[in-house]
Amino acid sequence: MTNMASIIPGYEYDIFISYRQKDNKYDGWVTEFVDNLKKELEATFKEEISVYFDINPHDGLLETHDVDASLKDKLKCLVFIPIISRTYCDPKSFAWEHEFKAFVEQASQDQFGLKIKLPNGNVASRVLPIRIHELDIADIKMCEDILDGVLRGVEFIYKEPGVNRSLTPDDDENKNLNKTKYRNQINKIALAINEIIQGIKTEPEWIHLQKRLDEENIIQSEDVREKKKKLWRWEKTVKSTRHKLLSVILITAVLIVAAIIVYPKIFKNNTLEKLKSSSERISVAVMPFRNMTNDTIWNVWQDGIQNELINNLTNSKELKVRQTESISGLLQSKGIYNYASITPSVASTISKKLDANIFIYGSIKQAGAIIRVNTQLIDSKTDEVFKSFQIDGPAKEEMIFHVIDSVSEMVKNFLIISKLKKEVSPDILDLASTNSPEAYKYFIYGQKAYNELYYRNAIKLYLQALAIDSNFTYATIRISTAYGNMEQYDQAKKWCLKAYNKRDQMPMQLKILTNWAFATFFETPNEEIRYLNQLLEFDDQFPIFHYNVGNSYEALYQYDKAILAYEKALEIYDKWGSKPNWAYNYTNLGFAYYNTGKYKKLKILFKK
Repeated sequence: MTNMASIIPGYEYDIFISYRQKDNKYDGWVTEFVDNLKKELEATFKEEISVYFDINPHDGLLETHDVDASLKDKLKCLVFIPIISRTYCDPKSFAWEHEFKAFVEQASQDQFGLKIKLPNGNVASRVLPIRIHELDIADIKMCEDILDGVLRGVEFIYKEPGVNRSLTPDDDENKNLNKTKYRNQINKIALAINEIIQGIKTEPEWIHLQKRLDEENIIQSEDVREKKKKLWRWEKTVKSTRHKLLSVILITAVLIVAAIIVYPKIFKNNTLEKLKSSSERISVAVMPFRNMTNDTIWNVWQDGIQNELINNLTNSKELKVRQTESISGLLQSKGIYNYASITPSVASTISKKLDANIFIYGSIKQAGAIIRVNTQLIDSKTDEVFKSFQIDGPAKEEMIFHVIDSVSEMVKNFLIISKLKKEVSPDILDLASTNSPEAYKYFIYGQKAYNELYYRNAIKLYLQALAIDSNFTYATIRISTAYGNMEQYDQAKKWCLKAYNKRDQMPMQLKILTNWAFATFFETPNEEIRYLNQLLEFDDQFPIFHYNVGNSYEALYQYDKAILAYEKALEIYDKWGSKPNWAYNYTNLGFAYYNTGKYKKLKILFKK
């Protein structure tokens, strides 16, 4: 037993060898195996690899001893190797209960999870079984129940008619019916361990993103404190002018931005794509709000609203905000001192000269005792208005500056979320109904972990998004899906029901998606197909819906219809010039080809 630490900080050993003492008593097979494996590891790894192996049956790991005191730290390893024999598959044994089962549970909860994405793109378990006997079906099933998957690994089995024993270095592979050679099998194990550890050492992208998010949160908290100081100074200065602005002006802007965030489909798709430009940050120019009331009492707020929006938006790293001096200088160079003469054409020209992606343009009008506020978000390149709102209301004296701060936060959130959406895979439905950039960031990082099959870590990130915005329904659905993919159906149903109980508060598309998720757990494939077809009415170029239609038809044994749906999904991916995240897009289609006798298509598909 070695005592050096793992090559990964925070882990006790690199490899843990688990076995029954019964399998080592006759000829010391396990001891010899471990000695040979260590030699092979030395020839495979540049680093020293630590191996825990309990060679002494009296060192505190007897079957009567306390597992918490003996094994809790030692089981914190990268790779767990159980020597699977007829005697090992015994639920009453210490090795089975307190090593095998305990490691699977512990590894499933740690930072890497039980399954690792290998450098070649495949996925492997951190449990690497070594089989030394042919097992009964009941024993195989016991192992697979613990692993929650097929029992794979490396076989050390010598087989002749009437013989079923462990393979030894002296055995002749030509006489062995399995045709395996001891030395080659040892090499296979070392290479498999190397792949797993290399996969662990390569941090997934979402881990780096999460670290970056934590750093940004620290910076943002400092920005908030500074912003409050600026707000107090601005409020103190402007209040001394004794001019008052109607709260309806600010409420108008709140409603405008809220509508943009909650109903993003009101924009044309090409406009949103232009907003999500290829530049690192979205550049914004805020024009002075034009006083169109013919009452000079409102003039102070032409600059006032503009300045405060610029100050607050500047605090965001995702946005590049043009400063007041630049805008004022360009206006003056054109001889414009009266803001009432700033037309959309003039604002567009100013915005283009400042290389701004979009500009915010607003005006204040008055009709008797009624104030009318118009606000627009406009694409600088095309002069296309994303959306125009108009609200009327009476005058009120309220906490104007706090409302201004809220408005600028909501504008900023909308722009940041628009930028973040670039990071989402195009085959992930854009139903992220939150106005919190922090929640949306965690959601995106969860998607990245999910796409790399790190379901448990994806769930943690989705939960962080929900902790920030408890009404983030789509994150709730994704948690249900992740649990479903791990075959933890009780948890999957629980989270599905949480979303389903809120369906009447959702926009229609999200409501239908929630109904479909409910149908997958509680109804029949026919209901699933009905909801999926409703979703395809919103967007028939969304491949994942076609793929799921195929799955539902396959569950009904209607393979011809399943083929049409699977092929449609792949056709869309081909049009995009991309590939699905799942191999199942191909394997499920191949299964449908097989069941309909389309062997030629099956051969072409698998060859591709």
